[in-house]
Amino acid sequence: MQALAKKQAAGAEEALAERYARTVRMCTRPYFLIGGDSEDLIQEGMIGLLAAIREYDSEKGASFRTYAQACIHNRIRSAVRSAQRLKNAPLNDGVPLDDVLSDESQSLGTHYFQRSPEEQVLARETEKEFITAYSRCLSKLESQILRLYLEGLSYEEMSAASGRDVKAVDNAVQRIRRKLAKLTSGENSES
Repeated sequence: MQALAKKQAAGAEEALAERYARTVRMCTRPYFLIGGDSEDLIQEGMIGLLAAIREYDSEKGASFRTYAQACIHNRIRSAVRSAQRLKNAPLNDGVPLDDVLSDESQSLGTHYFQRSPEEQVLARETEKEFITAYSRCLSKLESQILRLYLEGLSYEEMSAASGRDVKAVDNAVQRIRRKLAKLTSGENSES
């Protein structure tokens, strides 16, 4: 009996979602989502609609349409505000060091063969400039660990090469990440 009730409830939710899909699209028109498109806003609106369907109480005096529109608008505004926050900008805009600064002679992946000789030379020069620029803020151990990390060595291999235990290597990598993130965000805020 409960399974039948759940199927009916799911069918009712689906029918209401289809019926109010146009309302969701209309509610999203005035908004813009940084780093997203209109489909992302429609998804957020649909989440708001589903919340309205599940939480609607007819005894509170508002029509379902009014309540649904309020829930849809609130969800969309929340998504827009969240996208405007710069809290996650380093995560969203960051590029992993492994991808950018991999030693091309060590990693013979497909990207190595897709680059022209000029691009390969420029990539090596960029890596050298990067290491030179950021090594000034790193300790001797951190500079050594950074070079080993960029060569693609595992923590165990870096431990053996540096004469430090794996935990010390991990701590050095974490310090390097924090320092580079701090320097990178400092450079971005100055420009």
